[in-house]
Amino acid sequence: MQSFLCWHVSMKRPPRPPRSKPLLRDDSAALQSHPMRKRDPAQPHLPFDPMPDRVEPALAVLKPKPPRGPEWAWEIKWDGYRIAVHASPSGVKVITRGGLDWTSRFPVIAEAARALGSGSMILDGEAVMGDEAGRSDFNLLQKSLGASGKHGGALASPAIMFAFDLLYFDGHDLRRLSQQERRQLLETVIPPDGEGGIQLSDEFDADPVIIFEQACALGLEGIVGKRRDSPYRSGRTGDWVKIKCVTKAAFVIVGYEPGRSFGGFSRLLLAAYEDDQLRYVGGVGTGFKEQDTLRLGALMDKLPWRRKQPPVGYSGRSQIVWLQPKLIADIEFRGWTRDNKLRHSSFKRLAERQDHADVYRL
Repeated sequence: MQSFLCWHVSMKRPPRPPRSKPLLRDDSAALQSHPMRKRDPAQPHLPFDPMPDRVEPALAVLKPKPPRGPEWAWEIKWDGYRIAVHASPSGVKVITRGGLDWTSRFPVIAEAARALGSGSMILDGEAVMGDEAGRSDFNLLQKSLGASGKHGGALASPAIMFAFDLLYFDGHDLRRLSQQERRQLLETVIPPDGEGGIQLSDEFDADPVIIFEQACALGLEGIVGKRRDSPYRSGRTGDWVKIKCVTKAAFVIVGYEPGRSFGGFSRLLLAAYEDDQLRYVGGVGTGFKEQDTLRLGALMDKLPWRRKQPPVGYSGRSQIVWLQPKLIADIEFRGWTRDNKLRHSSFKRLAERQDHADVYRL
């Protein structure tokens, strides 16, 4: 887990005061998380509310760029499983976005919730695991849960939780309060400098464009903005927005998996250059329009690979039709896996220039 904290620890706050932490490893960086606020003893007394069995999560609306203004609070977008932790004197439950009880599958998070010692609470957040660079990695999380393989998805994961909202606390339903008020209470519940199974997802006081650029430079998934004056409302209401880091680059089409689409394929296999050799970097099976598949199918029919060995190293078991590495496609993707494969790739178009000089280089 030490590697997971690589990026997050890089933002550690210096000894208080001041109560803030830098976004980057460079302690002289200007970008700082917001100062922690002490709980206001004059908070209004709330009526006692029964603890809900489940709360449908608030969801973020995807935006092409972040809105600006002091009414928005900004956090890192974590690449994991959305969960809610229900803690009470009778026990702890870790509930997925779909309403499944996965307490046994997230033992580190469940134990951390028990250690918080509060009478009752509902935390909203993300279960995550990190790669060697400290980035949250959804593929690692899936593997840790046995989402593929002989175990059939029945493993316990060492994932931790980044908590970003407090929905219920000691007999009070907090959803009617503003995001800023809920955040203030959350910061009194989760140790701000904690490194355990439940950690606080930081807010950042800076221009969201700068936060977004630095998040993308660090290889993170993106950022999430929340209206400070908004109550907690389930679903996509527009109170929360997300901006994802998307990269577009050119890759060589080296083969395809046959399928029943208009063009006769279900997925393209892609390659990038490593020095002067092509290297397989995964595939793409989304983003195609009907006219794309028809045009691609016709072009690929003219480029069969007639040698015994494929044009790139490949260890998969799928039935592949290999092609001469001539066609170049523009692909959008959201980062790389640990073994240098594209993450969340989407086909955009055949490249305007069919020039290998434009192909992505590892």
